Amino acid sequence: MNYETLVPLMRRLALEAGDKIMEIYEADDFEVKTKSDNSPVTAADEAADAIISDGLRETFPDVMLVTEEQSATHDTSGDTFLIVDPLDGTKEFVHRRGDFTVNIALIEGGKPTRGVVYAPAKNRMFFTQANGQAVEEAGPFQKDLIGSLTPLTVSKPDNDALMIVASKSHRDQATDEYINKYAVKDMTSAGSSLKFCLIATGEADLYPRLGRTMEWDTAAGHAVLLGAGGKVVRFDDHSDLTYGKDGYENPFFIAYSPTVALKSA
Repeated sequence: MNYETLVPLMRRLALEAGDKIMEIYEADDFEVKTKSDNSPVTAADEAADAIISDGLRETFPDVMLVTEEQSATHDTSGDTFLIVDPLDGTKEFVHRRGDFTVNIALIEGGKPTRGVVYAPAKNRMFFTQANGQAVEEAGPFQKDLIGSLTPLTVSKPDNDALMIVASKSHRDQATDEYINKYAVKDMTSAGSSLKFCLIATGEADLYPRLGRTMEWDTAAGHAVLLGAGGKVVRFDDHSDLTYGKDGYENPFFIAYSPTVALKSA
């Protein structure tokens, strides 16, 4: 894989998709449909998916592509592929809360090696450079010119005072019981893949997810976190979270700064 070609392409496609998403987001009204799994989908999901998948297929026609909005791609299998969630956090989008992201990632050997997470309503852009280092770019963003970059490194927290990030939409008793095993300084909430990015920037230390997610929900944020020195492991046995699983469904997982002393499930 030519990372020097891939990374600017993923970034540009994320920005183009973000423009289309915001155009629909800022309209007076938009239709919300329900998919077979009862999750919502909007014209923004579909338009962003077309922009990204067309762009990736044009440049990398021989690389397997998995995208949330094209169910035919969910029947493919492999451990090296591009994976896309064109609008992660559709519920946040529908309720106009702003915590939604565009996610594009490359999986190699079951591991997310490059990725971009763009939050158009929050004007935040995170991605891995060609060398794998995670960065945050300062806006305003230009499609073909990368702006000022800040290299990202996870925090080295005191285990007696952890910053926890949790889901806005998926908090439950099991999650709270697990969080209560730690000495928590403070908690923050974020939607979509931004939770991974908050650990990558050092704004949070630990993100446990005890709920259903799909690989396209997590791959790009996972790549950014790895590029900042972080880790994502399975909740049950603390082994690395891998990709290319049957059905592209994730087990429960924990994303964290490696200096956090993980508690058992």
